[in-house]
Amino acid sequence: MDNHLEEWIIEADITGMQTEMAAGRVTSEDLVNIYLERIRKYDPVLRSVLEINPQAVDIARNLDHERKDKGPRGPLHGIPVLLKDNIDTRDDMHTSAGSLALAESIAPEDSYVAARLRAAGAVLLGKTNMTEWANFMSPTMWAGYSARGGLVLNPYGPGELFIGGSSSGSAAAVAANLSAAAIGTETSGSIIGPAGRNCLVGLKPTAGLIPSSGIIPITYSQDCAGPMTRTVTDTAILLGALTVEGKPQDYRPYLNREALKQARIGIPRFYYQDLDEARLAIIEEAISQLKAQGAVIIDPVHLPCEDMEWDGNVMRYEFKAALNSYLGKLPDDVPVHSLSEVIAYNEQYGEAALKYGQDTLIWSEETSGTLTEEVYLEGRRKDLLMSREQGIDHALQSHQLDALLFLDDEGGADIAARAGYPSITVPGGFAATGVIAPGGYTTKGHQGITFVGTAFSEPVLLGLAYAYEQASGHRVAPKLD
Repeated sequence: MDNHLEEWIIEADITGMQTEMAAGRVTSEDLVNIYLERIRKYDPVLRSVLEINPQAVDIARNLDHERKDKGPRGPLHGIPVLLKDNIDTRDDMHTSAGSLALAESIAPEDSYVAARLRAAGAVLLGKTNMTEWANFMSPTMWAGYSARGGLVLNPYGPGELFIGGSSSGSAAAVAANLSAAAIGTETSGSIIGPAGRNCLVGLKPTAGLIPSSGIIPITYSQDCAGPMTRTVTDTAILLGALTVEGKPQDYRPYLNREALKQARIGIPRFYYQDLDEARLAIIEEAISQLKAQGAVIIDPVHLPCEDMEWDGNVMRYEFKAALNSYLGKLPDDVPVHSLSEVIAYNEQYGEAALKYGQDTLIWSEETSGTLTEEVYLEGRRKDLLMSREQGIDHALQSHQLDALLFLDDEGGADIAARAGYPSITVPGGFAATGVIAPGGYTTKGHQGITFVGTAFSEPVLLGLAYAYEQASGHRVAPKLD
């Protein structure tokens, strides 16, 4: 492999890759081979990539021919992209959500996300490791662990720094420059958290902006796929390729260095109160930078839902119904077709499949799966009321705000997820010290600055995130050698 190309690929963005391919200095096949070599070299430690698409090189070569004959399809033509292991692909790659029960399962057709990426000319490079069943298997499961792939490690401090979950493999792979970009999924914090911890940009879109068909589910109401990239521009490019008709197909026009001028940003201080000194300093620095860029800072703002004791009833009840629907459509040769069969399979292969148990799966199996229980219906109604009218929308409307500002996935990600509203995180700095969080992990490491808005406010959030990114410049590559 050309040493120059190996060096050039570090932190290369999608626009730069297209420039090089258009000039004939690099091909899509080159990009795929460079990334495959980096995966072979670095991923045995990180365990971020579960499997490689055996057709990736051939697909890239065909796209190179197409570029010469017809020109590029668009900004993703020939760009290698990794997919989280819960996103269906109809090729020779498996889709397992990290579970041994689905380790040999090949989906009968593409998910919406995979189909759109193929149509845009992206090369589906492989599948990324993830927290098994998107961290809805056991309350003690370590983020980034799956029985199929082992534990994903943070490339900025393997075995020391927290990886975040459950799109941990997608985050680690993109951070380590093992792919141009990746797609993660989020039910609550699973894009925003690992993106922040891995010095990335991560966007959880408004629910429904990117259809979740063909994704192994947790919920009907909160599951979203979204981009995980090294720059806001790359996130905008991927988002445009994935959104439904009737919404922007190109978000790049919203990327404005001046977007923070007169933007009104709310500071929900209630959600900062448990931050340790190092993390609090990072968000205070971000607030200062926003002010310096001309933003109007409203500090503090209060959300009526601040003292809410949120529960997991919506996820508990929807998981069984949604998973049974997904599994029931799989081919007969797959060994499980319902949640109860997954539980039985895990018990049969307990030593390999149940390192952390499966209490959460059993907890969900205890429901009827019909979504008719009053506790579920009331839980869904309460989630929407408190996260929207008594939460994000209340704060935005009361102060005429463009967005709320949070650190990483601290509070804001969960509220936005319950509301079905978008959030975007951008690298915000490195906390050199930390504390042990309730989950047993250290808070030391990279932190994301997260902007949260109302439904379909992606254009606004991307503009704010881009202006902050350009002014702050906190993205750094990990030192792998």
